[in-house]
Amino acid sequence: MVTYLIVFLGVALLQGVLLWKGYQKAGYKAWQAFVPVWNMLILFKIIQRPWWWIFLVYLPVIGNIMAIVLAYEWLHVFGYRQKRYTLLAVLTLGIYLSYVTYLTKTQYLGKNEAIIAENVPSWLNGILYAVVAASTIHTYFIQPYTIPTSSLEKTLLVGDFLFVSKFHYGARLPMTPFSMPMVHDTIPVLKTRSYLPQPQLPYLRLPAIEKVKRNDIVVFNWPTDTVRFFRDPSGIHAYKPVDKKSHYVKRAVAISGDKFEIRDGEVFINDKKETYPIRAKLQTSYRVETAPEFRDYLVNLYGRQYTAEQLLPVLLFQNFSVTDASGFSSPTEFIVQSATDEVAEKIRQLPHIKNVSKILAPREYNPAIFPHSKNYSWSEDNFGPVEIPAQGKTIQLSIENLPLYKRIIAEYEGNELSVQGSDIFINGQKANTYTFLQNYYWMMGDNRHNSEDSRYWGFVPFDHIVGKPVLIWMSWDANASGLDKIRWNRLFTTVNGEGEPVSYLYWVLGLGILGYIGYEVYKKKYGGKAKKS
Repeated sequence: MVTYLIVFLGVALLQGVLLWKGYQKAGYKAWQAFVPVWNMLILFKIIQRPWWWIFLVYLPVIGNIMAIVLAYEWLHVFGYRQKRYTLLAVLTLGIYLSYVTYLTKTQYLGKNEAIIAENVPSWLNGILYAVVAASTIHTYFIQPYTIPTSSLEKTLLVGDFLFVSKFHYGARLPMTPFSMPMVHDTIPVLKTRSYLPQPQLPYLRLPAIEKVKRNDIVVFNWPTDTVRFFRDPSGIHAYKPVDKKSHYVKRAVAISGDKFEIRDGEVFINDKKETYPIRAKLQTSYRVETAPEFRDYLVNLYGRQYTAEQLLPVLLFQNFSVTDASGFSSPTEFIVQSATDEVAEKIRQLPHIKNVSKILAPREYNPAIFPHSKNYSWSEDNFGPVEIPAQGKTIQLSIENLPLYKRIIAEYEGNELSVQGSDIFINGQKANTYTFLQNYYWMMGDNRHNSEDSRYWGFVPFDHIVGKPVLIWMSWDANASGLDKIRWNRLFTTVNGEGEPVSYLYWVLGLGILGYIGYEVYKKKYGGKAKKS
């Protein structure tokens, strides 16, 4: 917060230094150019624009667009009305604005709407307003996202388009101020970085209306993202600011302060087996053992022009909507990689099925599993116990448990961490305790054997939380054809919450029809009068 205050006061001072002469020429006092907030309100009077623009000016990223608009407006009222002058102001980072207002010949002329209309065509004006409005909505209220992977399959499907609320957990102010609006880390088509990594603003979040709750589906920035999403000849990895890391969507299976453990694929929170919302469709992998007659059963069921290996996926998809099966791994065995317990039970009921059993990784060291230390014999199905760090919580720190917390200490909370023998040093001081500065969460996908999640890269800090999915506004099945590509039963259905998903499709259609009727009535009643006046 102190950094934001320093930046705010610094900008106000710079505005005064650059523009005070213009304030005088417009009939105001020079000192008014230096007073924070007040100087901006006076500026709007000088350029004859509404006072509420001030809310847009001080928003990171959106403020960049507004700065260009204000540069044009300022030059316009002082008689520098060609577009090249605005370009000079942008290229000189505002110094040209100061130069022209210091010139003796420069006089305040006020606004000329006809010249503005000539210089700024209506389509460009419309685009600017649309970009500012959309960027404001995307950054602080609601942003659309799409589901690209199957880690939450059955709960959220590949091809679901979500509306994600930024205000539920508190909208996070952009930390990378010099970036293009309405794109994430890459400029479309150009495939190049959409932002300048420096400078960085400190983390700041607006007040929330609720906290992240256990089993909420959450959108967040992938904490360990160093994947190159733009052309970078220096290598395959790249530093990314927090707010430019890739977006992930997972379920918060454990929240700060929880004791988390996985035992034979089952999640335990605070030593109690976790229960999930009705709409959560947990999936895992199963080994299915069959009698030799099962192959003949498949061929007789569908026809002899195909082999049993070819027909197995057809059986599983048509009857159980299972799309991930590896075929026969032996003459009497096949693997189903993404199936719910209900599907597994239905497979048991098929003819010639001898046994259906979960495939579970034993409790043994796996270098791919967090915390990637041989001191922890953990796997994706047998993990922990581990306590999820909470803000203000102090832990005893040792060489043994350091692998769990070293990324938190050094990366997420910005400390200098080093180890000398059996001693741990934080910011140059020997330490045997550590107090966490923020809350952390444990994120997992419902498709437990097809999800890269916290089991592989650990805790998710609160400053990486983006928002809460609230609605599926569109769902697109790339494997279907025609109108069947749209999953109509998923349109405008809720994402989080208790009970089965609720559809608001008919409400949306009804409001759309009422809006159209209202517009037509308004146009007939007032349209003609507007033309005559």
